[in-house]
Amino acid sequence: MADEPMSELTSTSPSAAFRTTQWTRVLEARGASPEAKAALSDLCAAYYAPVFAFIRRNTPDEETARDHTQEFFARQLARQGIDTVDPRHGRFRSYLLGAVKHFLADMRRHAHRLKRGAGQPLESLESETGTYPDQRVADPNAASPEREFDRKWALTLLDRALASLADEHKRAGKFDHFDALKEWLTADTGSASQAETARSLGLSEGAVKVAIHRLRRQFRQTIKREISQTVKDPAQVAEEMRLLLEALL
Repeated sequence: MADEPMSELTSTSPSAAFRTTQWTRVLEARGASPEAKAALSDLCAAYYAPVFAFIRRNTPDEETARDHTQEFFARQLARQGIDTVDPRHGRFRSYLLGAVKHFLADMRRHAHRLKRGAGQPLESLESETGTYPDQRVADPNAASPEREFDRKWALTLLDRALASLADEHKRAGKFDHFDALKEWLTADTGSASQAETARSLGLSEGAVKVAIHRLRRQFRQTIKREISQTVKDPAQVAEEMRLLLEALL
């Protein structure tokens, strides 16, 4: 988010826009209603990337990580554990990270039982599926799995917000303007100048500056709207925004 003060990104105020969200529906219904199940499915699909990133950091190869990630989400969608969530723990991000840690611990216990000969062959587990994270050599320069989870979460939020904003402009018949100005929503503005963009859009440079300012404001609000779908209390949005920025530093 180039040239945008961090304080503007973290500021928020109560808004009627924060109505019942996906995660709130899941918590209130505890997975019992079709709406809650659909909401959980949507959230799991949206935040596949951070879970995969966390599991990948704890498994020896990408194929195993993908298999474990699919199994993790299959269990979540089968309501294994979701009905015991404490509604006071109002962040989907916190729930998901805790759940994936519990899942990996369960996988390790299962692998350990097989290793000790609990009626299963040992060779295929170690040589083919590779479910022992401690066999990997840690990279001392790599970010912790938790930090990688948060970074992927933040990037996913930004991608979703950007896609949502693009869709809004497309429906309004203003996608060309959005496409030309969206680079000023990120840290990389490429080689184009505002003057060049103004000429390409047939606008004055002043009009482009105003349009960029307006688009940044819309982007902030869209990010907040995306965050609000993953928390129970609207008061948590500002804190999640702060953590989002920290994860991207």
